[in-house]
Amino acid sequence: MSHYYSEEQDVVSNPVHFTYTYETHELKLKTDSGVFSKGSIDFGSNVLVRAFLQEDRRYSKILDVGCGYGPIGLMIASVYTDSAVHMVDVNARALSLAEENASKNHIDNVNIYKSDALSQVEETFDAILTNPPIRAGKEVVNQILDQSYERLEDAGALYVVIQKKQGMPSAKKRMEGLFGNVEVLTKDKGYYILKSVKG
Repeated sequence: MSHYYSEEQDVVSNPVHFTYTYETHELKLKTDSGVFSKGSIDFGSNVLVRAFLQEDRRYSKILDVGCGYGPIGLMIASVYTDSAVHMVDVNARALSLAEENASKNHIDNVNIYKSDALSQVEETFDAILTNPPIRAGKEVVNQILDQSYERLEDAGALYVVIQKKQGMPSAKKRMEGLFGNVEVLTKDKGYYILKSVKG
């Protein structure tokens, strides 16, 4: 049986289309069976996007880890047109959808490619965002946090959305241990946005 965090999907394709809006920015997105949050943008992902885009700092090189069909990275790329946004996922179907969604919305400041967590990511970034695949287990979440620290430039920031009941306290503790700092940027309906800065 395949999961949204699996490399290949054996579930039958059944595409769904919807529109995702942030202020004046609108994305027309296609999703499908076998990808995370098929029918609409995940609530936590939306909280993450809004918290990130309301930050004072504008980042020039951004990584979206576990991008799925692309709502986080594509919305950020559509708002920050001068920034380079990299988007990675292990799920081949999700990556194909992300590429199709980027093309359909005429977003060309993205680089979408396959990576198991950040294992195939070679560059460094000044911001990394993730809505980690909680169902893949704590080890995978910790791997994403650890590898994000390694791939951040000095003064770069990691943004993580996670529910309190799905491991927020342990993720927060891990980020504090890695970075020496962590703050709760915002919280909404049990979803927490955690931010750590490297430096």
